[in-house]
Amino acid sequence: MDTAAARGESSHAEAFYFQKQIHSRTVMIFVLEDGEQIEGTIEWYDRNAIKVRHGALRTLIYKAGIKYLFKTSELHAGNTIMK
Repeated sequence: MDTAAARGESSHAEAFYFQKQIHSRTVMIFVLEDGEQIEGTIEWYDRNAIKVRHGALRTLIYKAGIKYLFKTSELHAGNTIMK
């Protein structure tokens, strides 16, 4: 299988999405594999982790532990979130 993902290449869609959320200071909810939810704005990210800020609290989240994420505005708009 010779796909971009298999070769470790990227479409840069993830980077574009995270940069957009950082720039607009979008409040996000990260749902982890164990069900824990972390809310905050993305300060920075790299290949393996995302640093989230909520007030004075900063949390480093490993991407491998994230089940899904969404904007808090989507929650308040009444959209249903699939689990």
